[in-house]
Amino acid sequence: MADVEGAVEKEDTPRQTLENGEEEPQINLELGQLDLTSQDDYFLDEVDVHIQENLEDELVQEALKTRMEQMLSSFQTDLRSISTEIQTLQEQSMSMNIKLKNRQSVRSELSQFVDEMVVSDYLIKHICETSVVERAFIESLHELAHKINFLKEQMFRDTLACEDVKDVIEKLRVKAVSKCRDYLLGKIYQFRKPMANYQVPQDTLLRYRYFNEFLMSNHRQVATEVRDVYLETMSKIYYCYFRGYITKLLKLPIVLDNEVTLFSVKTVVKNRSAIFCLGHRICVLTTELNDPIIVPHTAGKGDKKHSLENIFRSVQFALADNCCREYQFVVDFFNASGSRAQDLFTSILGKTLHLYLKYTDMYLEGCYDGIGVLLCLHLAYRYQEMMEKKNIPCLEKYWNSLLANIWPKFAHIMELNIQSIRDIDPQKVNNIDIRPHYAMKLMGQLQMEVENFILRMAAEFQHRKEQLIFLINNYDHMMTVNLDRVNDDGSHHESFQQTLNARIQEFVEEILQPNFGGMINFVKETENAIEHGNKVHVDERRIKTLIQSFNAEWKKAIDNIDHDVMQSFTNFKNGTSILQAVLTQLIQYYHRFQKILNQSPFKNLTCRNEIINIHNVMVEIKKHKTSL
Repeated sequence: MADVEGAVEKEDTPRQTLENGEEEPQINLELGQLDLTSQDDYFLDEVDVHIQENLEDELVQEALKTRMEQMLSSFQTDLRSISTEIQTLQEQSMSMNIKLKNRQSVRSELSQFVDEMVVSDYLIKHICETSVVERAFIESLHELAHKINFLKEQMFRDTLACEDVKDVIEKLRVKAVSKCRDYLLGKIYQFRKPMANYQVPQDTLLRYRYFNEFLMSNHRQVATEVRDVYLETMSKIYYCYFRGYITKLLKLPIVLDNEVTLFSVKTVVKNRSAIFCLGHRICVLTTELNDPIIVPHTAGKGDKKHSLENIFRSVQFALADNCCREYQFVVDFFNASGSRAQDLFTSILGKTLHLYLKYTDMYLEGCYDGIGVLLCLHLAYRYQEMMEKKNIPCLEKYWNSLLANIWPKFAHIMELNIQSIRDIDPQKVNNIDIRPHYAMKLMGQLQMEVENFILRMAAEFQHRKEQLIFLINNYDHMMTVNLDRVNDDGSHHESFQQTLNARIQEFVEEILQPNFGGMINFVKETENAIEHGNKVHVDERRIKTLIQSFNAEWKKAIDNIDHDVMQSFTNFKNGTSILQAVLTQLIQYYHRFQKILNQSPFKNLTCRNEIINIHNVMVEIKKHKTSL
């Protein structure tokens, strides 16, 4: 501070001497001796005035420049040193970070490896001592299975640590296999107890299905043993149960028409008016379809008699219900699917299904109740459809075999009825009078019931098109049979022909809808509006879409209709006539479509120029008629 004050006190002196020009060197020397690099806080503040006043002095300027250059050089050197240190620290930090990540990765993998390889006392205790039904044992079994798989993987890689634990894990595997085997076989043996409800042990087995999965993964021989014992046990149980059930049901009083004919005078029919009437018997296909099965010892106490179809329904429903449950168990417990699940199911219920087919043949052998047999056929179809909806295919072959056995029996009964009418000798019929014969009444009942039956069968199809194809095929077949036996066309034939024509016309409209429905609906709506004098709405966008859609797809659509019609109808002649009706109706609709577009509301539409000429369509249609 004293140096600065002294410099300030001499402020006037340099000015005077400069004027005299005598002491300039001395003043310059004193100024040059100032410590401009001082770090004191007061330097810039107090010396600044002195420097500014002497700024024109070249020596002062040089001194300042020199000092500033030295200061900046020193500062630059310090910055370089700091930058180098920062870069070094960054490199060291990156190196340490990489080392840390590598160590953490190694530590994580090594820790996981050690955890999966080491066998804890907890695991050993629960595998060896804990009951199999406890949760701790099941969790330990999962852990053991994981360690076994991990050990196999590491042994394949020749890991040296495997030698230290493989003996322990092997002993635990053997112990776990033994406990799982004993438990599963114990539950299966419970099925063999008299009057045992096998569904309860089955539910228990499903709860512990992982035991079987563990055996399948770690000891195939024991798993095969458990599977074979189960298949053998359940096969015997089902066979004995259903054999006893069928035997007891057949001992119940049954309402059955055991006589061979229905029209023959050799048989005295007590209630002729009800021979072809379903009455309440149809309930077996509706409200009683899924009713509980008939219990033999309960049903046998009263005087109630059971019809053929009720016995058949109870037997088949019991079979279908048990088969659904058993198939689901096989799929879940043995983790099977597809053909393997079907093979396991057949091993269990194959003998029982064969027994069912055998008893069905015996049951229907002396039966001539046509309605009862027909209801049995329909019951088989219903239960087959029910199992298809549940996606359980295990009884598909059984239903096909059952239907193949019943259909010939039904055909035989119908042939006997037809033959009985042929064999009637009017001269041997007593008490002939002018009133209607009961045979004609029965014929009317039969025809009515058959027609109703065909309609109910058609209703089973989901789509209207399939329903119409079914009805047309049956009506056409019925007319063909009538024409083969009757030379003239009577009123009966005319009635069937009218019904057939109505179904064909409906089918024609139905088959045209997928490809030409937009055009057909437009024609009907517009014609209806014109007919009633209503204002016609001109939707150019809709009309343009209809024209473009028709132009793009009409040829392919006609080919598809041709193929569809010829594949759908069993009678080739009937199929060709239906195809002609479809193509003719298409031409008529297209002609009406063009006629509408030529009328005043639509004349100015530019899209009319895109319409295909009707003669081109007719030429293409003639190709299909020629092929017929």
